[in-house]
Amino acid sequence: MNSHTPNMRPVIRQLDEAAANRIAAGEVVERPASAVKELVENALDAGATRIEVAIAQGGKALIRVSDDGCGMTAEDLPLALARHATSKIDGSDLLDIRSFGFRGEALPSLGAVGRLTITSRAPGHDGAQIAVAGGRIAPVRPAAGNRGTVVELRDLFFATPARLKFLRTDRAETQAVADTIRRLAMAEPWVAFTLTDEDEGRVLFRADAEQGELFGALQTRLARVMGREFIDNALPIDAQRDEISLTGFAALPTYSRGAAVAQHLYVNGRPVRDKLLTGALRAGYMDVLASGRHPAAVLYLTCDPHLVDVNVHPAKADVRFRDPGLVRGLIVGAVRETLARAGIRPASTGAAALLGAFRPGGVRAMATANGPRGSYAFRPAAQPAYDLSLSPQRPLDERP
Repeated sequence: MNSHTPNMRPVIRQLDEAAANRIAAGEVVERPASAVKELVENALDAGATRIEVAIAQGGKALIRVSDDGCGMTAEDLPLALARHATSKIDGSDLLDIRSFGFRGEALPSLGAVGRLTITSRAPGHDGAQIAVAGGRIAPVRPAAGNRGTVVELRDLFFATPARLKFLRTDRAETQAVADTIRRLAMAEPWVAFTLTDEDEGRVLFRADAEQGELFGALQTRLARVMGREFIDNALPIDAQRDEISLTGFAALPTYSRGAAVAQHLYVNGRPVRDKLLTGALRAGYMDVLASGRHPAAVLYLTCDPHLVDVNVHPAKADVRFRDPGLVRGLIVGAVRETLARAGIRPASTGAAALLGAFRPGGVRAMATANGPRGSYAFRPAAQPAYDLSLSPQRPLDERP
């Protein structure tokens, strides 16, 4: 219903900066996990090799992200809190995006709805600190610190208390933060991650920096995050079509799940939830997976940034490809070929083998019959190395 008085023309007004920042925060910061995502991505863009995250009350009371990245100078700090100020693009080519962030809205948005303090030191410079609460910025002051940046966000949404009513329990928000760290950790195997709950004084997640080449590092990291059982039942994928490459791991059909909770897709290192990609993954398993079952996979799509638009969603969760047919064909073909090489085919002989795989020892027998694949043989369910579900009775990939 229109609240304007009849026959009165509404007046166009320019919103003040505080209101504009709070509106931007509503798009970028949905919950504590959204703030954690923005801050951790900033740390990754800064070249961090170690990222430590601490939260209290599910992130409502405290979010602290510490990194050993390139840091900022005292002159940089006020600009970091200005809207549309960024070091990641120069604005000349808005499709050449090679970083997580590029809009320059995260820090001013967080400062508009919480109490934000940034302490940073760049090599060759003294440390400095700046604070902002509810959009009010304090002067920069000297501060001690190691190289890198510590961002501390307290009392999220204190400036917009109505938003607090839409948050879930501390436990649920903690779970969402853990999921965010887990997804980013799978994209960056050479970076160490730690998540600590300061209320309980315990480490919820830890993954040391992995060593070695890409597939080895990914395999070790995914075993830490997804659980050893996933890797023991997964097949490596390495395919390319034109300028787009696909790497990662796709699980055997016998490792399928009742929901799509064990599917993690990345485009140029960015975690995405894209219907095109999930549909292509499902199509790759269509002839070998029973109705109602969902495949498990962690896939990394890499392409020239000009072939994908990552700026179609405020939270950068969706992407748009210049040639979606090419991308779909690459995923469907790579998954089907990988499964076929493992002896899993929709033909009658393949169907018989697949039925046999559901019996005890079946996958191991299939691997033996179709060539040496000992590292992918089925093993009994193993407990994940780090249980992000906060409930040790439930495996990571069976969470709601």
